[in-house]
Amino acid sequence: MPEPTKKTAFTKKPKTQTAEIGATVIFEAETEKTDVKVRWQRDSKDIASSYKYTISAEGNMHSLTINNIVQEDAVGYAVIAGVSKVKFELKIKESEAQKAISPDPAVAEPKPEEPKEAPPAPTGSSASDTSGTVSDGLLESHQPDTRQDLTGLFTEKPQSGEVNVGENITLVARVCGESLLKKPTVKWFKGKWMDLASKSGKHLQLKEHYDRNSKVYTFEMHIIAAKANFAGGYRCEVSSRDKFDSCNFDLVVHEARTTDGFDIRTAFRRTAVHVSTEPEVDVWEILQKAPPSAYEKIAFQYGITDLRGMLKRLKKMKKEEKKSAAFLRKLDPAYQVEKGHKIKLQIEVANSDAEVKWLKNGQEIHPTGRYIFESVGNKRFLTINNCTLADDAAYTCMIGDEKTFTELFVKEPPVLIVRNLEDQMVMKGERVEFECEVSEEGAQVKWEKDGVELTRDESFKYRFKKDGCKHVLIINDVTKEDCGHYRVKTNGGQSLAELMVQEKQLEVYQNIADLTVKAKDQAVFKCEVSDENVKGIWYKNGVEVKPDARTHITHIGRIHKLTIDEVKPEDEGDYTFVPEGYAFNLSAKLNFLEVKIDFVPRQDPPKIHLDCMGRTAESTILVVAGNKLRLDVPITGDPAPTVVWTKGEKVLTDSDGRVHVESTKGHCIFTIEGAERQDEGVYSVIVRNPAGEDTADINVKVVDVPDPPEAPRILSVGEDSCVVQWDPPLFDGGQPVIGYVLERKKTKSYRWMRLNFDPYKETTYEAKRMIEGVAYEMRVYAVNTIGMSRPSAASQPFVPVAPTSEPTGLCVDDISDTTISLKWRAPERIGSAELEGYGVEYCKEGSDEWIPAFSGLTERTTVIVHDLPTGEKMQFRVRAYNMAGPSLPATLQQAVTIREIMQRPKIWLPRNLRQTLIKKVGEMINLVIPFQGKPRPQVTWTKNDELLDPKQVSIRNSDTDTILFIRRSERKDSGKYEVQVQIENVEDRASVNIQIVDLPGPPQNLKVIDVWGFNVALEWKPPKDNGNCDITGYTIQKADKKTMVNPNLQICVFAKMENCILFSVLPSVQACCNLSPRPCPDLSAVIIVLSLPLCTLEPLRLFPHTDPLVSRSVIAGYNATLSCSVRGIPKPKITWYKNKMDITNEAKYRMFSNQGVLTLEIRKPCPFDGGVYMCKAVNDSGEDVVECKLEVRRKYMPLTQELPRNLHSNS
Repeated sequence: MPEPTKKTAFTKKPKTQTAEIGATVIFEAETEKTDVKVRWQRDSKDIASSYKYTISAEGNMHSLTINNIVQEDAVGYAVIAGVSKVKFELKIKESEAQKAISPDPAVAEPKPEEPKEAPPAPTGSSASDTSGTVSDGLLESHQPDTRQDLTGLFTEKPQSGEVNVGENITLVARVCGESLLKKPTVKWFKGKWMDLASKSGKHLQLKEHYDRNSKVYTFEMHIIAAKANFAGGYRCEVSSRDKFDSCNFDLVVHEARTTDGFDIRTAFRRTAVHVSTEPEVDVWEILQKAPPSAYEKIAFQYGITDLRGMLKRLKKMKKEEKKSAAFLRKLDPAYQVEKGHKIKLQIEVANSDAEVKWLKNGQEIHPTGRYIFESVGNKRFLTINNCTLADDAAYTCMIGDEKTFTELFVKEPPVLIVRNLEDQMVMKGERVEFECEVSEEGAQVKWEKDGVELTRDESFKYRFKKDGCKHVLIINDVTKEDCGHYRVKTNGGQSLAELMVQEKQLEVYQNIADLTVKAKDQAVFKCEVSDENVKGIWYKNGVEVKPDARTHITHIGRIHKLTIDEVKPEDEGDYTFVPEGYAFNLSAKLNFLEVKIDFVPRQDPPKIHLDCMGRTAESTILVVAGNKLRLDVPITGDPAPTVVWTKGEKVLTDSDGRVHVESTKGHCIFTIEGAERQDEGVYSVIVRNPAGEDTADINVKVVDVPDPPEAPRILSVGEDSCVVQWDPPLFDGGQPVIGYVLERKKTKSYRWMRLNFDPYKETTYEAKRMIEGVAYEMRVYAVNTIGMSRPSAASQPFVPVAPTSEPTGLCVDDISDTTISLKWRAPERIGSAELEGYGVEYCKEGSDEWIPAFSGLTERTTVIVHDLPTGEKMQFRVRAYNMAGPSLPATLQQAVTIREIMQRPKIWLPRNLRQTLIKKVGEMINLVIPFQGKPRPQVTWTKNDELLDPKQVSIRNSDTDTILFIRRSERKDSGKYEVQVQIENVEDRASVNIQIVDLPGPPQNLKVIDVWGFNVALEWKPPKDNGNCDITGYTIQKADKKTMVNPNLQICVFAKMENCILFSVLPSVQACCNLSPRPCPDLSAVIIVLSLPLCTLEPLRLFPHTDPLVSRSVIAGYNATLSCSVRGIPKPKITWYKNKMDITNEAKYRMFSNQGVLTLEIRKPCPFDGGVYMCKAVNDSGEDVVECKLEVRRKYMPLTQELPRNLHSNS
């Protein structure tokens, strides 16, 4: 038994409080847990947040604030958390000033103070002092019906009201919009289903407005100049997405007040009596003459609420249409045209000179460029070009007082999306614009984010812009929460795009480098970052650098520079650049090169002062391709040496274009503009003077971004993902590749979306968050320490589609020595892609090598695999294929041995052949006998232990049955047929007995044994030929010898034995007697002529019942019969009785009489039909009666009946 749920308890409960009218009171409650949902109730009804009630929750503290307290607020309240409920009350205390002014509370009741910015009061507002108002003291039956309230959307429901005829009243409903995602929809109804939105006009106006401060929607229904038929029940319904609420209210309309006189009797009337002085109007006559489009308006005007009944009555009434004298052909009841197309309305008039007027919604139409009038003989045309939605109206053609009406419906074509949305990837805080283009200007579109509709909110997070056919969704200051799929919908299509928001990561494209400068030189620190809007601060030894005459700080785009003119020794130090808003810095050191003048002898051999000489990795100078290579080599020597630069055996001079060689005092400078890969190598500098020479080698390595990788390959696709693979670039740029960056885009788009920001080190990547069914392309960048390569070529377009689920129900249907038949069912989940087919594979048991059973795929769910090794154990599997590739395999539960399974032969003899098959001579015989057995058994037919002659009998055999066919049977075909199926030494047999019957021969030796009175005794012998069938009886016919023609023969006796007695044979008449075996009489069989002498008539006799009635007990509900037999001359009259009541004419009983056998059938008897039944036979000789008792038992044993003792003991 489960443990009982523990109730959520309150650690602090709200208590009953007392407050003055107009004050504010707060009730507080504290729960044990912070995640408990708390509800507040007033009079057992949930309270929603509004300008009256404020509900707040902070942690486990919950509070209810009631503002501007009035007398009606003094009721019971409750707070509910889980299954715990705490009740409390609010009591009203009158202020001292109110007590002094109005000591009698019954005389002066405190009136609630209205808030300044509150919407109009819920009671009815009238146009004058005498206007009807909603009574504060309505009966309980007039209060709104809250039984239909579902979610409690109403914060204020429309109240029932009263109004006088001709006056105005306003009904108000309020809905709190704080918890709603979109504007609620409100409908007003009268009666059950009459929507009042279509009835707005002179007497009814529907208004609505929204208060942004309180976030309350106010909906008003204004009834102007009320009429008596406006009275009745009304309903207001509000809905917002999956929320719904409804409220019923009543409107009472009183007759107009008169001052002529006062009748005391009116004070005692419960209903108003309205005496109309206007002549009585026949509404049905108006409806018969009105077009169907005006039915609802007339019904509302005359107070008809049952429109369905009204339409049925109009249909039954015969509407006599007077033949128009002016129109030979009228307008059709309705026309339809697509928006932007042309339509022509045509009539035919009787008088070709008649003047025709065309009206639209009752307003006359004048010829313009869009409306063209034509007259051709007796025909009149109205052509409307370039139809718009404004042309959807009722049109009338008038000739004098006669009119013909029609309605034109303009069908708006579906709005298609011409240009789809584009995926976007932005940084946090930026502005995003999703733009699409539709096929129609002014079309309505709906924007959604992850399936939730977007609307304008107070924070102006989302803005919607229309420019002709273009629709733009603008998102300001995007955050990580704005990531997702955005969808735009029209009535003819939709488009989906993804927004990816990344945190801003500042990348350093060029770092600042250490500088070594001499006095009076210029020092420039330069760096480049990814964001051109980022500012920064320069520091020297931790102290901020301020610009002055020698120090200049510049920020141009992404490049930040610190320039120091005429460097001095005090400028030496550590310089740092710190970007604003980022927790890192860039540092470099400024070294001051002090020039010391020493006395040296005049003949000083040249000397090269380098610390990077040699070809080691440490001494290699790296330069990025495209940058300037500048080699500044300090040299000494007196006199000043000459400098020669070489690469290999080639001497480098200024004539090379990009190469510049210059010499200054103490330095030789070698510069290459825009270094390229071929500039890589070992450069030698040679300095010579009369005192000697010196040589130094400088190893220069040019590094670059990698080459772009080859086009990536799509290995597999999923429902919203794909696996892509690529090869490393052929050239890594001289630096190892540290990773790759991938991008994707929709095939029809031009915007590439980056999938990763940090370099991805592997060459296989799984891209996710794609849209199923949309075509994509992928490309790859290679990244090394220098930078990012150019993009690779785009991959082949692919569509993310999930593979299907595995096929189900794989089983072996049949097997032989070299083949196997498999069958399966389609996968349970196919997906959005079309199923391409199935692949079947097999392998030997213990092996992992799966071999395709056939090339390609098959669309069928059954297959036969051929050429399998006999006796080998094989495993089989089936996979379903679609665009995404193969599904998971469906395999057999165990390996199958390829060997035909022997099945014992078995004959399934049909039920109708298990007894003797009787056919008439000449009929066709077709025996189909199914059997089983594997391998195919051998079938043998025999008749009477002899093989059948194929010339007389046709035999056809198949794998599952055998057929014996005889086109025209003869009596010699009778006999016992035996079929045998045999497999090796196992066999099965079945036999079929066939009997071919024919007409029997005539009886023999017919003779008269005795004659007495009107009776004759006959005797005969059986026929020689019984027709291959037992004789069931004989038919004796008699006729006057003068009328020997066959139709005059009368069947008088049916005998089973070879003798009988003929009755009622008239004397002195020659008669003939015909005897034939039954059921095939033959008049030429035996005929005997009888000549009876005249004799005295014997008296009539009544023989008693030969077989009396037998008492029976039957079950209720099943037909029952009672039978007996009787003999009598002449034929007696039979009457049946039940409990001595004649039942001859009762429909429940049926009486039959055949050859003296009497039968009473009781149809589906019930216990009431039990009793004593009696059969009475009466003729001129007397009467005879037999009776029996019938008991009708119940169908089932009653539950109250006691069970037998043995059942109790067994149980």
